[in-house]
Amino acid sequence: MNSAIRLMGFVTGLLAVPMAMAQAPAGSTGQCKDGTYTTVASKQGACRGHQGVKEWYAATAPASAPTPAAAPTSAAKTPATVPTPVAAPGPMAAPTAASPKVATPTPGPLAAPTPKPSSPSAKAAATPQAAGGGPGMVWINPSSNVYHCYGSTYYGKTKDGSYMSEVDAKAKGAHPDHGKPCTK
Repeated sequence: MNSAIRLMGFVTGLLAVPMAMAQAPAGSTGQCKDGTYTTVASKQGACRGHQGVKEWYAATAPASAPTPAAAPTSAAKTPATVPTPVAAPGPMAAPTAASPKVATPTPGPLAAPTPKPSSPSAKAAATPQAAGGGPGMVWINPSSNVYHCYGSTYYGKTKDGSYMSEVDAKAKGAHPDHGKPCTK
Protein backbone atom coordinates (compact mmCIF):
# COMPACT_ATOMS: atom_id res chain seq x y z
CA MET A 1 0.00 0.00 0.00
CA ASN A 2 2.79 2.40 0.95
CA SER A 3 4.68 1.66 -2.31
CA ALA A 4 1.48 2.24 -4.34
CA ILE A 5 1.09 5.71 -2.79
CA ARG A 6 4.74 6.48 -3.54
CA LEU A 7 4.30 5.30 -7.12
CA MET A 8 1.22 7.50 -7.58
CA GLY A 9 3.12 10.48 -6.13
CA PHE A 10 6.03 9.83 -8.48
CA VAL A 11 3.77 9.59 -11.55
CA THR A 12 1.92 12.77 -10.49
CA GLY A 13 5.25 14.57 -10.15
CA LEU A 14 6.32 13.40 -13.62
CA LEU A 15 3.09 14.71 -15.12
CA ALA A 16 3.30 18.03 -13.26
CA VAL A 17 6.78 18.93 -14.54
CA PRO A 18 5.84 19.25 -18.26
CA MET A 19 2.71 21.21 -17.32
CA ALA A 20 4.76 23.62 -15.22
CA MET A 21 7.30 23.98 -18.01
CA ALA A 22 4.51 24.73 -20.55
CA GLN A 23 3.59 28.03 -18.84
CA ALA A 24 5.63 30.88 -20.22
CA PRO A 25 6.79 33.75 -17.99
CA ALA A 26 4.68 36.91 -18.10
CA GLY A 27 5.58 39.18 -21.01
CA SER A 28 7.37 36.51 -23.05
CA THR A 29 6.67 36.53 -26.79
CA GLY A 30 8.17 33.16 -27.66
CA GLN A 31 10.16 30.15 -26.58
CA CYS A 32 13.52 29.24 -28.08
CA LYS A 33 14.52 25.68 -28.98
CA ASP A 34 17.01 25.57 -26.12
CA GLY A 35 14.18 26.18 -23.60
CA THR A 36 14.77 29.89 -22.90
CA TYR A 37 12.08 32.53 -23.42
CA THR A 38 12.29 35.77 -25.38
CA THR A 39 10.55 39.12 -24.98
CA VAL A 40 11.52 40.53 -28.39
CA ALA A 41 8.56 41.95 -30.36
CA SER A 42 9.63 40.52 -33.74
CA LYS A 43 9.98 36.81 -34.46
CA GLN A 44 12.85 37.47 -36.86
CA GLY A 45 16.10 37.08 -34.94
CA ALA A 46 14.30 36.57 -31.62
CA CYS A 47 16.16 33.39 -30.69
CA ARG A 48 19.45 34.05 -32.48
CA GLY A 49 22.10 32.10 -30.61
CA HIS A 50 19.47 29.89 -28.97
CA GLN A 51 18.96 27.38 -31.81
CA GLY A 52 15.93 29.23 -33.28
CA VAL A 53 12.29 29.74 -32.32
CA LYS A 54 10.37 26.73 -31.00
CA GLU A 55 7.01 28.44 -30.32
CA TRP A 56 5.84 32.00 -30.97
CA TYR A 57 3.23 33.40 -28.59
CA ALA A 58 2.89 36.99 -29.82
CA ALA A 59 0.53 37.91 -32.62
CA THR A 60 2.21 38.84 -35.87
CA ALA A 61 2.62 42.61 -36.32
CA PRO A 62 0.66 44.38 -39.08
CA ALA A 63 2.58 45.32 -42.21
CA SER A 64 2.52 49.04 -41.33
CA ALA A 65 4.03 48.55 -37.87
CA PRO A 66 7.72 49.50 -37.59
CA THR A 67 10.14 46.65 -37.11
CA PRO A 68 12.69 46.58 -34.29
CA ALA A 69 15.43 46.99 -36.90
CA ALA A 70 14.08 50.49 -37.64
CA ALA A 71 14.47 51.56 -34.01
CA PRO A 72 17.18 54.15 -33.30
CA THR A 73 20.52 52.75 -32.25
CA SER A 74 20.67 54.98 -29.18
CA ALA A 75 17.72 53.19 -27.57
CA ALA A 76 18.44 51.24 -24.41
CA LYS A 77 18.87 47.55 -25.03
CA THR A 78 16.73 45.05 -23.16
CA PRO A 79 17.69 41.43 -22.63
CA ALA A 80 16.33 39.16 -25.35
CA THR A 81 15.82 36.07 -23.21
CA VAL A 82 14.39 35.24 -19.85
CA PRO A 83 15.80 32.23 -17.96
CA THR A 84 13.76 29.05 -18.07
CA PRO A 85 11.63 28.63 -14.95
CA VAL A 86 12.51 25.65 -12.78
CA ALA A 87 9.58 23.55 -11.63
CA ALA A 88 9.35 23.04 -7.90
CA PRO A 89 8.84 19.47 -6.73
CA GLY A 90 5.40 18.59 -5.50
CA PRO A 91 1.90 19.35 -6.70
CA MET A 92 1.36 22.29 -9.00
CA ALA A 93 -0.53 25.32 -7.67
CA ALA A 94 -3.88 26.07 -9.30
CA PRO A 95 -3.91 29.19 -11.48
CA THR A 96 -5.31 32.29 -9.84
CA ALA A 97 -7.26 35.18 -11.34
CA ALA A 98 -4.04 37.24 -11.46
CA SER A 99 -2.13 34.51 -13.35
CA PRO A 100 -1.54 35.45 -16.99
CA LYS A 101 -3.04 33.13 -19.56
CA VAL A 102 -1.05 32.82 -22.76
CA ALA A 103 -2.94 31.67 -25.82
CA THR A 104 -0.98 29.41 -28.12
CA PRO A 105 -1.52 30.53 -31.73
CA THR A 106 -2.32 28.02 -34.41
CA PRO A 107 0.60 27.65 -36.78
CA GLY A 108 -0.24 28.71 -40.32
CA PRO A 109 1.30 27.51 -43.56
CA LEU A 110 4.84 28.71 -44.13
CA ALA A 111 6.12 29.69 -47.53
CA ALA A 112 9.19 27.77 -48.59
CA PRO A 113 12.24 30.05 -48.71
CA THR A 114 13.78 30.55 -52.11
CA PRO A 115 17.18 28.85 -52.09
CA LYS A 116 20.06 31.18 -52.88
CA PRO A 117 22.98 29.77 -54.85
CA SER A 118 25.92 29.55 -52.47
CA SER A 119 28.63 28.78 -54.99
CA PRO A 120 29.37 29.44 -58.66
CA SER A 121 28.53 25.84 -59.57
CA ALA A 122 25.17 26.12 -57.75
CA LYS A 123 24.49 29.33 -59.67
CA ALA A 124 25.38 27.59 -62.93
CA ALA A 125 23.11 24.67 -62.09
CA ALA A 126 20.22 27.14 -61.59
CA THR A 127 20.95 28.93 -64.90
CA PRO A 128 18.98 27.66 -67.91
CA GLN A 129 21.00 25.93 -70.60
CA ALA A 130 21.46 27.62 -74.00
CA ALA A 131 19.43 26.14 -76.85
CA GLY A 132 21.21 23.61 -79.07
CA GLY A 133 24.03 21.27 -78.25
CA GLY A 134 23.72 17.65 -77.27
CA PRO A 135 25.83 14.49 -77.15
CA GLY A 136 28.99 14.80 -79.25
CA MET A 137 29.04 18.61 -78.90
CA VAL A 138 31.00 20.76 -76.43
CA TRP A 139 30.29 24.28 -75.14
CA ILE A 140 33.24 26.60 -75.64
CA ASN A 141 33.62 29.71 -73.49
CA PRO A 142 35.55 32.24 -75.62
CA SER A 143 36.56 34.48 -72.69
CA SER A 144 38.44 31.67 -70.90
CA ASN A 145 39.10 29.48 -73.99
CA VAL A 146 37.77 26.46 -72.05
CA TYR A 147 35.33 23.92 -73.42
CA HIS A 148 32.77 22.03 -71.31
CA CYS A 149 31.55 18.50 -72.03
CA TYR A 150 27.91 17.47 -72.51
CA GLY A 151 26.28 16.93 -69.11
CA SER A 152 28.82 18.95 -67.10
CA THR A 153 27.86 21.81 -64.75
CA TYR A 154 28.73 24.69 -67.09
CA TYR A 155 27.64 23.04 -70.38
CA GLY A 156 25.67 25.75 -72.22
CA LYS A 157 25.49 27.94 -69.09
CA THR A 158 28.35 30.44 -69.27
CA LYS A 159 27.61 34.06 -70.19
CA ASP A 160 29.08 33.76 -73.70
CA GLY A 161 29.81 30.68 -75.75
CA SER A 162 28.86 28.40 -78.58
CA TYR A 163 28.40 24.71 -79.34
CA MET A 164 30.85 22.85 -81.59
CA SER A 165 32.56 19.48 -81.84
CA GLU A 166 35.44 18.71 -79.51
CA VAL A 167 37.80 18.41 -82.49
CA ASP A 168 36.86 21.94 -83.68
CA ALA A 169 37.29 23.33 -80.12
CA LYS A 170 40.80 21.83 -79.89
CA ALA A 171 41.61 23.22 -83.36
CA LYS A 172 40.70 26.71 -82.07
CA GLY A 173 43.17 26.22 -79.20
CA ALA A 174 40.61 25.63 -76.44
CA HIS A 175 41.45 23.30 -73.56
CA PRO A 176 39.07 21.02 -71.64
CA ASP A 177 37.54 22.05 -68.31
CA HIS A 178 39.83 20.85 -65.46
CA GLY A 179 42.03 19.17 -68.06
CA LYS A 180 39.52 16.34 -68.63
CA PRO A 181 38.69 15.83 -72.33
CA CYS A 182 35.21 14.58 -73.25
CA THR A 183 36.48 11.69 -75.39
CA LYS A 184 39.57 9.59 -74.90
